[in-house]
Amino acid sequence: MKLIIMRHGEAQAFAASDSERGLTAHGEQQSQQMATWLQQQLNGQAIDKVLVSPYLRAQQTWQACAPLLPAAGEVLTEEGITPYGNSDQVHTYLSAMIEVDNPGVILLISHLPLVGYLTNEWVKEGQPPMFATSAIAIIDVDTATQQASLATLMSPRQLGR
Repeated sequence: MKLIIMRHGEAQAFAASDSERGLTAHGEQQSQQMATWLQQQLNGQAIDKVLVSPYLRAQQTWQACAPLLPAAGEVLTEEGITPYGNSDQVHTYLSAMIEVDNPGVILLISHLPLVGYLTNEWVKEGQPPMFATSAIAIIDVDTATQQASLATLMSPRQLGR
């Protein structure tokens, strides 16, 4: 199965609270660019579950991406995947979801530093990777063993558009 971990697009620097910072126009464009790339990587495969942080910039990232991706089976707003969510708890939650629901693809849209720590919980290769805004990690998970490998980590800049 594929676990796709995405950081939200570029966000406004200031708002009444961190959770209320919305995407910039560039952040929306980055997110759409990466959704187009992801759609090609999925090669027609459906997205079974989408987990999105409740923060505005993550919700807006999903809204920018959704029209460009295959229809999602279920979209959930998850309180535990905010910037300082506990990566160990999120890993345990995702592992249980994989075991019970047996999805083919899960897309998670969250924030730094959680996206890096969570990727490292699965891949366990040294330091957590850094994620540019709208960057996507695709992790291949063997559902029988829960062993995982990083297939790719792609950012808008690497796409060169």
